[in-house]
Amino acid sequence: MKKLTWLALVMSIVLLVAACGKKNENAGGASPSASASPSASESAGESPSPSESAGKTYKIAISQIVEHPSLDATREGFLAALKDAGLEEGKNLTVDFNSAQGDPSNNTAIAQKIASGKFDLALGIATPSAQALVQNVKDTPIVFAAVTDPVAAQIVSDLKAPGGNVTGASDTNPEATTKLVEFIAANFPNVKTVGLVINEGETNAVVMAKKAEEELTKKGIKLIKAPVTNSSEVKQAAESLVGRADAFYITLDNMVVSGVDSIIQVAKENKIPFFSSDRDTVEKGAFATVGFKYYDHGYQAGQMAADILLNGKKPGDLPVLMQEKLDLILNLKVAKDYGIEVTDAMKSAVQDQTQNLIQ
Repeated sequence: MKKLTWLALVMSIVLLVAACGKKNENAGGASPSASASPSASESAGESPSPSESAGKTYKIAISQIVEHPSLDATREGFLAALKDAGLEEGKNLTVDFNSAQGDPSNNTAIAQKIASGKFDLALGIATPSAQALVQNVKDTPIVFAAVTDPVAAQIVSDLKAPGGNVTGASDTNPEATTKLVEFIAANFPNVKTVGLVINEGETNAVVMAKKAEEELTKKGIKLIKAPVTNSSEVKQAAESLVGRADAFYITLDNMVVSGVDSIIQVAKENKIPFFSSDRDTVEKGAFATVGFKYYDHGYQAGQMAADILLNGKKPGDLPVLMQEKLDLILNLKVAKDYGIEVTDAMKSAVQDQTQNLIQ
């Protein structure tokens, strides 16, 4: 009788231990088959959630021929557009910025460095930088900005269908030169000659100078050129025009714009009205231009870059953009320095007087 009792007790303990072990196994997690089964969203073929794709980062390179207000504003606008699209430097965007300091050999070296690097996109700011990128970078998408005539510069062959790995935004509209010449002819009847400091090594400067000469000739005004080969010659060139030119004018000439302070100085000292082709130079001290904000221009190019990076668009399929919204911009603060009496007719020619009458 005692043996049967002990045997029953032992069997009870064994059954109890087995039951506890099974309970602990179930409490430890799902069965292998349960953990391997896909979620409802995965079964439906949905794309990863934002948190899953947020780890993607991008790397872009910027090549800029020289640093001056217009080109710097272009770069700032470009990066602002990327930020607004969700690509922010220091977070999910790495930016390799390179300035050639106006040196063609540096410009080529920068393009070659970018070509050998691993970048998702390259930005060329100004015609020489864009040209160097196109000549050296064959696989990486290229966007350009601050380029006057992309076709003449052989950056693209067609504005509507660039093809290949290149597209961008042109910073000019021939109508801007026409309107500025009309303003000069209508409001400065004593101007019979216009002096132009120019670097004839820049395709963009040559193209704009030709257009300006055509428009000035129509108004009976002669264009006199003073060539330079580097920015240190700009002041001497401006001084050579004193006594020969009734007004000064410059194109979107990067070398000349980088040394524009000396032109402003010479013009003010000799009471010679000074007209430019970009807003930033007017803000700096020239009297007038017909143009736009380069920050907005850069933003436009940045939107194109975001479309390429985030939406997979091919650069060659994106038409080159041009500035359509033009306005006369006057710097009233410097008018007296040039011996200019600002008239109501001059002011009335400005469409957006809040933004474009600098006073």
